[in-house]
Amino acid sequence: MRLSTDPGRDEDRGLATLQAALDAGIRLIDTAHAYGLGDGDLGHNERLVARALRAHGAGSGVRVVTKGGMRRPEGGWRTDARPRTLLADAEASAEALGRPPDVWLLHAPDPRTPLPSSLRAVAQVLERGLARAVGVSNVNRTQLQQALELAPIAAVEVALSPFDEAPLKGGVVELCEARRIALLAHSPLGGPGRVGRLARDPVFASLAAARGISGAQLALAWLLDLAGVVCPIPGAGSPAHVREAAAAGGVVLSDVERAQLAARLPAGAWARPRPVPSVPTAEGEVVLIMGLAGSGKSRIAEGWTGRGYLRLNRDERGGTLRELARALGRELDRGARRVVLDNTYLTRAARADVVEAASRRGLPVRCVFVDAPVAQAQINLCIRLVDHFGTLPGPDAIRAARLPGVMGPQPLFRHARELEPPARDEGFAAIDVVPFVREPAPERTAGAVRPMDDASAIATADVPTLALGWRPGADSFSLEGDAAVCSHPAGPPVCWCRPPLPGAVVAWARRRGVDLARITVLGSSPAFRALARAFDPAG
Repeated sequence: MRLSTDPGRDEDRGLATLQAALDAGIRLIDTAHAYGLGDGDLGHNERLVARALRAHGAGSGVRVVTKGGMRRPEGGWRTDARPRTLLADAEASAEALGRPPDVWLLHAPDPRTPLPSSLRAVAQVLERGLARAVGVSNVNRTQLQQALELAPIAAVEVALSPFDEAPLKGGVVELCEARRIALLAHSPLGGPGRVGRLARDPVFASLAAARGISGAQLALAWLLDLAGVVCPIPGAGSPAHVREAAAAGGVVLSDVERAQLAARLPAGAWARPRPVPSVPTAEGEVVLIMGLAGSGKSRIAEGWTGRGYLRLNRDERGGTLRELARALGRELDRGARRVVLDNTYLTRAARADVVEAASRRGLPVRCVFVDAPVAQAQINLCIRLVDHFGTLPGPDAIRAARLPGVMGPQPLFRHARELEPPARDEGFAAIDVVPFVREPAPERTAGAVRPMDDASAIATADVPTLALGWRPGADSFSLEGDAAVCSHPAGPPVCWCRPPLPGAVVAWARRRGVDLARITVLGSSPAFRALARAFDPAG
C-alpha cells in the first residue's frame, strides 16, 4: 500500500521492492484499487504490481489479491460499496492488472449501503469473470457469516497482529479455520507506529535474540502458527524489509516458544473452537449485560445489584473494556462470586475478555442481551439529553459535554452496525434475551405529532399536538409552544431534532407532560412513517 500512498513515493524503489519479494519466493501480493494518492490516482498500486510482474516474468505463478469499494477524497478514505461502484471497481482493477485478479475483495462494509446489496455485487464480480475468486475485508464474524450466505467467499482480510486480537477473540479466525477460508492478516506487525514495540517487548525480545532473528520475524512466525489458513501480508517499503519478512516463513516455533508466546498472547487460544460450557455446580456467576447505548441496561443492572451482585461499569470507573475485565479478575481473586457488568459489549471480541477472566476462575458467564430497536435507543438517549441539559442540546453542546452515554446520532448508528448478537459458542453458560418494553406513564397525557407543512394532518382526538418541521439553514433548533423546527443542514444527521430522529418530540413531550408511550404520529412522508414506528403504539 505505502508504495503508492506515501506522499514521497518512489516508483523505482517500489518496483525494486516488488522485485525483491518475487526473488525471495513470495507468491502472493495484496493490493487495492484505492491505493494511490487520491481519487485521481486510483489504480496506481495495481499498475505498479502489473509492471513488476511483467518485468519479473512471474506470470501465473503469483496470486494477486485486490480490493474495491473505497474512495480517496482529498487523500482520505471513504467507503463506497454501492453495487454499481463495486462492479466498476472490479472492471477497473482487471484492466489495471492486465488480467482478472486471483481474488477480489470488498474493501470494507459501507455504512450507507446495506451489506446484502454489496455482497450480491461481490458475487456478480465472480459471475462476470472479473476475478477468479472473491471475498471480504475488514469484517467481523457476524458480517462474515452473512457474506457466506450470499457469496462464495474464498478469502477474508482483517487486521491481525500481536496488537490486534479482535479477529481472534471475535471468532473470525476460528470460523475461517472451520470453513477452510484463507485469512489474510493485514498490518501483521501492528502498523508502522507499533513495530518498535516488538523489539521492546521482553518476551519477544528474548525469544527473538535466542533465535538470532528480529521481533518482527517472530511475530510473523506466531501468526503463521496460529492456524493453517492464516497468511500474514506485511507491508514493506524497501527490498531489505521484504527480505526480512520473507525469511520469517522459515521459522518453525518450538513447543517451548509456543508456550511462552501463549502466556504473552493468550488470545491465540481463540483461534480454535472452544467448548460450550454448562453451568457448574459451584455457586456464583458473572452476568454480562449488553446492548445498544440507551437500551436500558442500567435499569436491568440495578435489579442484579439489588440481589447482592457487585456492579462493574466502565462509565463509572473509566478506562477500557479490557481494563474492566482485569478489574473483574481482581475482584474474583479477592473472593467476589457474583458480579454484574453492564456496558455495550457490542462485539464478540469486546465480550471475550470477560468470558476469559471468569472461565479461568471457574465461574460461568450469563449474557443478558437487551434487544432494543435502534429507534427506542434513540428515544432513551434523547430523554437522557433533555433531562441533563433541561432542553435538547445541539451538536456542539453534545460534543463539548464529554459525558458517558451522551452522544450524537452517528455513534449510535455505528454501534447498531457493529452489534453482534451473543451466541453460546462464545463461552456463555446461558443467554437471556430481554425485549425492550416502554412502560406507559399514567400520570402523563396522550399526544400527537404532525408535519408542520401539512395542515390536513390534524389529530382526531383532543390531545396536545406538536407541529414538527425541518427547514435547513441556520445551525439551530427552536421549540416554542406546540411547534418545533430543526434548522440543521442536510447530509448525515449531526443533531437529534431532524425528523425522523426523535429529539424534538422528546423535548416537547417532556415539556408538555405527554406520555412517550402514547403518542400518535400523523403524516405520510418517509420521515413521519419512521417516527410512527418509534412512537405510535400501533406501529
